[in-house]
Parts: sequence; structure tokens; C-alpha cells
Amino acid sequence: MTVQVRTVDAGSADDAAMAARLFEDIAKMSPDTEGVSRPAYSEIETKVLKYLEDFAVENGLEVWYDACCNANFCLPGDRDAEGVVVVGSHADSVPAGGNFDGLAGIVAGLVCLVRARRSGAALARPVHVLAMRGEESAWFGPCYIGSKALTGTLSEADLAACHSGDGRPLSDHMADVGVPVERLRAGEPMIDLSRIEAYIELHIEQGPVLIGKDLPAAVVSGIRGNIRHRTIRCVGEAGHSGAVPRAFRRDSVLAMADLLTRLDEHWVTILAKGNDLVLTCGMVGTDPDKHAMSRIPDEVSFSLDMRSLSPTTLDEMRKLLASEIRQVERDRKVRFELDREMRVEPALCDPDLVARLTRAMESAAQEGFVMPSGAGHDAAVFAGAGIPTAMVFVRNRNGSHNPHEAMELDDFMAATEIIYQFLTGAS
Repeated sequence: MTVQVRTVDAGSADDAAMAARLFEDIAKMSPDTEGVSRPAYSEIETKVLKYLEDFAVENGLEVWYDACCNANFCLPGDRDAEGVVVVGSHADSVPAGGNFDGLAGIVAGLVCLVRARRSGAALARPVHVLAMRGEESAWFGPCYIGSKALTGTLSEADLAACHSGDGRPLSDHMADVGVPVERLRAGEPMIDLSRIEAYIELHIEQGPVLIGKDLPAAVVSGIRGNIRHRTIRCVGEAGHSGAVPRAFRRDSVLAMADLLTRLDEHWVTILAKGNDLVLTCGMVGTDPDKHAMSRIPDEVSFSLDMRSLSPTTLDEMRKLLASEIRQVERDRKVRFELDREMRVEPALCDPDLVARLTRAMESAAQEGFVMPSGAGHDAAVFAGAGIPTAMVFVRNRNGSHNPHEAMELDDFMAATEIIYQFLTGAS
């Protein structure tokens, strides 16, 4: 996968070339039939972290691995600093995904460290760059696994979640790479959170706002929380497609469609009231061993993802989901079975950090622009742990979680410049 390059207008040409090489080398290490795949807690993810380790050592940085087997980087002498600013993101990707989701945040942090070391610039505070494992939910179901493990908030249910491919639990995969799972079960934070003065994450935007605004970067004001079900089953009754009248049908697919239509109508109402909500059903399927064109489906499974910046709206959607399920069950004579609810609370970015990053944008001769994040990020977990948190978005065409991510190098360098200005105290 090649980084799209126009003219680099922020940062040095050397920094841009270094970033491009990192992106391209890592893409070559993790190819899929389309795009890239870096499964959480896999050999590929380990290989990527080792590559980043070698790069950091070659450029005079200190490197170490924390108890969760994430890679950490800093300038010489800053590893044991009493208080640090952490710049981080995740190294894994979704299956057949894009190369920049997560990785861009790690590369940005490394570019800042190498630039400071090369130029002799003083950072305002010691900086640790964190390359985390396991953020994407595609592999096990739970999201933010790596950051929840670090903060001591990974639940037993999370650890028991099974891999989408081999069916083994997350706990086994984490143990395979050397994570002390029993400490996670005890709810023990795996790093000293009191040392983290701020957590900053650069990430590609996963929507079209910056494209529409024609801006290379933005500061993030907050991160949507979510309520998610990986698998909801609707159970009805099979029958012949031509022989069973509507009144006698217990069609699971039409029942699912009815439920989703009702939720969509609530979505419209909530938006009309000025509240924030997005709703997605990303996986749908009947039993491939039984489904047929001439068969009324007796069972369908689907996922549900409801997100909002408001905890109250999430609570309201949970109640509406339960109410509408009861109604559809009565109307269509079916049964819904929900798996364990996965919830992450919305997170507001620290107002002082948002203001300082906005000033850093202006120091970098960019228009100060602040926007919310519709997608979730590890930053939400650090914010939930009481750590002042902020984010910077990079313009990116074609969305994310697909192989067609199109972040341009000059935009990446512009966003990285914001963080560098912040870290050197210009803001």
C-alpha cells in the first residue's frame, strides 16, 4: 500500500520520507487479499511491534515493553520520568482494512521523538510513545482491549470472548504473547496511571467532515460511547415460501427488519430533538446450511451498534430496544435472544488540552477547528480512567475499516506538526 503524496507543507522532507517508509514497510508486512490485516495479539502484530522497535533503536530512542506486551518509546533518559505525556494509538487493524487506522498515531509519535532528538529540541514534558495491541473489535467482539487491559478495566467477560476465526478465548491469545492474564482478572492496572499527565492520540478521521471542510486536520472535542451486541438471534419458524399465508408466518428476517425499521424511526426522532445518535447493523446472516429461496427463515442473527455522545441517549436507546423487541415478538410470533451487552461510556476530551492543541494548530499556521469523534478510540478508555485526554484527526478520504483509506502524507505531516508544537510547548 502506497502513501498518497502531494507536496509536504508541514514538517521536514526527511520526516515525511521517514513516515512514508514506515507506512509502506508495515503495509508490506501485513497484506491481505485486499488491504491489510493485523489481527490483535497475533504473530503479525508482534512482528510490526518488533519492526517499530528496530526503527526506534536505529534512531537513538529507548524502547521497552510494558506488562501487556505493548511497545513503548521515548528519548534517552525519559523512561523513568515521574510524569509523562503519552502519545499513542493501536497497531492492529480490522480484517482487510486500511493501513492508517491506528498506525498513523504511532508513526506520528515516533516522528515527533526522532525530530526532537535530531534537532536537539527540548520537549515541554517527557514523552512516551505507546504502540498498543488489540483495539479493534473485529477479532474478539470487545473493543479497546489493549487500553482496558492497561487501565485495569478489562472484564472477565471480555477475557472469555472468542476469536472470530479460531474460536479460542481472548485470554488464551493474550497469554500466548506473554500477557499475565491473572493480573488482568484481578483488575490490576498494568501501568502506573498516576504518572500519565496527558494522553494524546492522532487518528485518521473515519468520516467526511474534514473532506467537506477542506482542512487537513482537526482537534477532537469528545468521543461517542456505544452500546453494542455482537450477536442478536431472532428465532421464528421455518415453512414453505409459497404455502404459508402471512397471518401464519413466523418469519425471523421480516421480524428483524421490523425491529431495525422501528429503531431507525427512533433515530430520526432523536436527531430531530437535537440529540446525538448513530445506529448500525453491520452483520446479518441466516444459517447457510439451511437457507434457501423457497424457505421461510426460522432464524437470523445480526449485530447492533448504537453510539452517542450522551449517556442519557444511550440509556434511552437501550430501553427503546427492549420495548420494541417485546412488541415485534408479540406481532410476529418470534423470539429475540441477545448476547452480552458491551458498553463504553462517552468521553469528553480535556478542555485545557483541546485549547492548547487548538493554539498549537495556529502556531503551525493552520485554521483552528474542533469537532467531535463519531468513532470510538483508546482515548475514551484513558479519559474514563481519569487521565486528561485529547485527540487530533487527520483528513482521510473513503472512510476507514476498509482497504481504500486515502490519507495523504502532507495532511498527516500537518496533523503531526500540531502534536509537535504541543509537545515542545509552543501552545
